[in-house]
Amino acid sequence: MPGLLRRLFAPRWQHPNPEVRRQAIARLDPAQTAQLERLATDADPDVRREALARLEEPQRLLALRHEGGESAELSERLVALLSGRDGELDLPARIALAESLDDADLAERLVLEGDNQQLRLAALARLDDEEALIRQACDNGIAAVRQAAAARVESEAGLQRLIQGARRDRQVVRQARERLQRRRADAASLAAARERREALLGKLETLGHSAWEPMFGARFRHLMREWASLSDMPSAEQERRYQEACLRCRKTLSDHEAHEQAQDAAERRREDADQAREALIDALEESLDGLHNAQRLADQDIASLRAQKQLLATRWQALSEQHLADETLRQRYDAALADFARIVEARERLDERAEAIEKALRDGDDVRLAELVEDCDWPDDLPPSPLLQRAGWRLADEAGEAAEPGDLEARLARVGDDLDRLERLLDNGAFKGANRLHQSLRQQIDHLPEARRSEPAARLKRLGARLAELRDWRGFVAGPKRTQLCEAIQALAEEEELDDAELDRRHRRLVKEWRDLGDAAANRDQSTAFRAASDRIHERLREWRTHQDRQRQTNLRARQTLCDQLEHLLDQPAAAADPDALREIRDRARQQWRRLSPVPRSEAEAIGRRFGRIRHALQALIEKRAGEIAEAKRGLIEEARALRDGDQPAKRRAEQAKALQRRWRELGRAPKGEEQTLWREFRHLCDEIFAQRDADRSDQAQRHRDRLDAMQALIDRIDAWQPARSDDTASLDEAVQEAAALEPLPAGRRSEGMRRRWSGIVRARRERLARLALAEVVERWRRARPLLEAHLEADAAAQNGGECQDVPAPAELPDTLKDAHDARNAARRDPPPATEVEERLARLRVHLALLAGDTSHRQDDPLRLAIQVERLNENLGHTPSRAEELRGVLIELLATGPVSPTLWEREVGELDHTLETLTRLPPP
Repeated sequence: MPGLLRRLFAPRWQHPNPEVRRQAIARLDPAQTAQLERLATDADPDVRREALARLEEPQRLLALRHEGGESAELSERLVALLSGRDGELDLPARIALAESLDDADLAERLVLEGDNQQLRLAALARLDDEEALIRQACDNGIAAVRQAAAARVESEAGLQRLIQGARRDRQVVRQARERLQRRRADAASLAAARERREALLGKLETLGHSAWEPMFGARFRHLMREWASLSDMPSAEQERRYQEACLRCRKTLSDHEAHEQAQDAAERRREDADQAREALIDALEESLDGLHNAQRLADQDIASLRAQKQLLATRWQALSEQHLADETLRQRYDAALADFARIVEARERLDERAEAIEKALRDGDDVRLAELVEDCDWPDDLPPSPLLQRAGWRLADEAGEAAEPGDLEARLARVGDDLDRLERLLDNGAFKGANRLHQSLRQQIDHLPEARRSEPAARLKRLGARLAELRDWRGFVAGPKRTQLCEAIQALAEEEELDDAELDRRHRRLVKEWRDLGDAAANRDQSTAFRAASDRIHERLREWRTHQDRQRQTNLRARQTLCDQLEHLLDQPAAAADPDALREIRDRARQQWRRLSPVPRSEAEAIGRRFGRIRHALQALIEKRAGEIAEAKRGLIEEARALRDGDQPAKRRAEQAKALQRRWRELGRAPKGEEQTLWREFRHLCDEIFAQRDADRSDQAQRHRDRLDAMQALIDRIDAWQPARSDDTASLDEAVQEAAALEPLPAGRRSEGMRRRWSGIVRARRERLARLALAEVVERWRRARPLLEAHLEADAAAQNGGECQDVPAPAELPDTLKDAHDARNAARRDPPPATEVEERLARLRVHLALLAGDTSHRQDDPLRLAIQVERLNENLGHTPSRAEELRGVLIELLATGPVSPTLWEREVGELDHTLETLTRLPPP
């Protein structure tokens, strides 16, 4: 009851009946906007339409639309108010509302129906969909609006649609065509620029994978300038490829520069080594010339020459480890060493006979003295030693002639020089040298004539007095030293805790210091005490020294054995001796020689000279063999250079380069510095060969990728292509030939997948073409169906007793059907038995079913088997297509007759069904 009361007393605009609510709207006051807005969203469209007609404010209607009250009536009312058909809203306000619209459908209707151009343009600005813009450009009634809409179409497809659809506005068509042409021109320009960038990138990448050649840097800089001169912006992928190619090119340039610098450095090191060798040889030759040009050959000169030769040999060997010596320098070095050996051997012969010569001089045995001098075999171009000089003077005096060639003035000048040297020695405090020179000068002056002896004798007397003062001073200084030495040796003799080696070392040092004092402050008691303490030490060290002597003899024998082994090696060197092995033998021999020390002093110099000659010969053998290896490696470098510049395939050149590398390793090592230089050059050439191989592989891989991409594009194109006519077989054959031209594809799973997919696509397209050919045959048959119907009617008339009439042939009947048509007319005039016609018709039906693949009728199996056998027999050597076979069956069907209506009615349904099956195309 309460609900009924509410309905009875409720306002009429809230009545449940829509018609009552619609009528109540007319009674509402226009100020009752809330009720009108509520009714504007009513469920009944008539109520909504009536309420909306009373609302005049588009803002409130737009608010209702946003609040979810959207309806067709609301949209229609908004269009009417905004377009100016209804309401009193002024134009600026409507334009402002149009500019704030966010509903594309409403804006599009406003563009079409607005009463003002500015209003339409304002609404057009709110459209973003290109389809809507194209519709406005084609259908709008205002030219400015059409042109404004067309100006906002950007896509190529949209512009093409404008050209085709905007027929009513030539200006729109013209502008669209111009923009499309500009767009295509810009696209073509961008494509051309992209192609130029791709071409430049291809050249840069090819250059980056190629080896260095003289124009490499110029080509690289040219390509960089070409890249920088392009106006378009490269893509991120292009920029990445460009940077990678530039890095590879710069690496090739830097590697070549490093190679050139290494070669220059090696050449400088070689030149420095040659200059150092030449300086060493010049110094040795200068020293030898100085000995030859001197007046006498003293012990100090020999010692200095030996030290210089030892330093030169060490330095020469170190330089030879880096680079081989020039042949001219080597000959000079050998000549200098031979001259040095000749001088040392002469000196050794003299030292062996020195005591006998001294004894012969003291005894005055001139015959023995002459024999000893003769045995010394002193070289004529070498100045005599002081001992030989004294012996020569003695023999010359006895013979009554001068000891040396030359006159008396030369002897006086030589005496004067010796006096000057004696004075310098006294000034320097060199007592021993001055004492020896003083004694020699006394003998020289004694051999001078009486008339010329006084002046040098007086000067020698004065210098002798200075020598005596120096002797006294040495005695004054040497007295405390002798006392200290005596106390030290006595304390050493009483020391019991020292081992024998240390005791011997200290004893030798004290004895040397005692001997260095000479006769300065000599004292018999001190000498006796020093000698007694030294004897006690000798007694303590007797067994140790005996053991040392045995050890020296053992070391000497071991050194001799070592020399024998090395000489045997040098006498029979291996033809392919490895310089590294020879170097190891040399170094181990040197180490073993050092370990085999000490040796007896009397034999030390002779065995040392022998080992020195062996070392020199071994070093010469090492240098010779290393030179041969260096020359062989230079030959390998030339082979590698010729291989790099050859025209063989890159893969074969790389294999031959690997063979050259194996030969390089088998050769051994050249001199250390030269080995590194040669190896850098050889490796650089091999790197260039391998870079060419990698570039060829990259090119081949790119060709393979291009071939695969082309094959993939062909597959996609043919996959998307569906033949519409049987004549499209030529297009498929061209595609098959194009695919055959892309063979062979690179081995891989992708290629196998492409081949399988391509085979399936070609098979499907050929099947479709075959079905199209069948459909076209059936279609032509259907066009000839009226002729068949005419024959059937004529057959029926003839069988019903009517007059046998020939069916006239159509005007455009093909020759094959014309023959069948004539045969059908002839069969009607002379009909065969009905059973024969029935069998032929049944045979044709089964033949069509066989072509369609229909084997559902088991009763036709014998006939189907007979047809298959007949087809095999007839088609030997030539297999007709299904379309040709179908054409022949249909032609025979036309020629078969006469056919009774009953028989035809029985067979025609199956025939039509079979033909429909044959023409059914597979889905694309």
